[in-house]
Amino acid sequence: MVKEVRAAIVTGGGQGIGKAIVQRLLREGLSVAVADLDKEAGEETEKDLVSLGKVKFIHADVANEKMVRDVVEQTMHSFGHVDLVVNNAGIMARRPVTELSLDEWNKVISVNLTGAFLFAKYAAPFLRDRQGSIVNIASTRAFMSERDTEAYSASKGGILALTHALAVSLGPEIRVNCISPGWIDVSEWQKKSRRHKEDLTPEDHLQHPVGRVGRPEDIAAAVAFLASSESSFITGSDFVVDGGMTRKMIYV
Repeated sequence: MVKEVRAAIVTGGGQGIGKAIVQRLLREGLSVAVADLDKEAGEETEKDLVSLGKVKFIHADVANEKMVRDVVEQTMHSFGHVDLVVNNAGIMARRPVTELSLDEWNKVISVNLTGAFLFAKYAAPFLRDRQGSIVNIASTRAFMSERDTEAYSASKGGILALTHALAVSLGPEIRVNCISPGWIDVSEWQKKSRRHKEDLTPEDHLQHPVGRVGRPEDIAAAVAFLASSESSFITGSDFVVDGGMTRKMIYV
């Protein structure tokens, strides 16, 4: 008997951590819909990874309700079902709070937080049929901050709360968890026109108790675990994947 192929939606899957997640899920045997606003990155990812399995790029702004609904519908049309949603899309506005416009604030919240809500809303009926799961990508910025990151930090803190609220509301049929990445070097996972190698110093690596800066593959591995039956007793949880950086006390 042929085992049915599971299907996933990964937002912001055109580059960075999202592309690594798409690659890992394809290698795990899933079909993947890549939802991304950047057409260049999305089309490039589809071309780069199609040899690994069924991958479909869908152009979408995750803050646009109609486009989110269309992504879910197109995924159902292409693959017949949805087993997993990874809400990874995110943007940053780095500006002093006294200079941060309301439009900039709203844009970050809309993409990073509202987008995750919308995908949960429209994918939930299909995920429920499949005993599926949602994995939200938060950030260690939900617990700690650099200057001038109020909108981003607030959006990621919201992801933590949204995760446990959804876990309670959608369980037991749907499990909902989130991952909080720390410092992840995405430089070599960008689209070709932006790809480069980051010049990381020994000091950068040694800030982490594990001895290195993170890689997108580290986050992808955590997503694969949370999407698998191995994590069937886990929901409403946040997994900090940061090489121990948030546990290290630093004195200057």
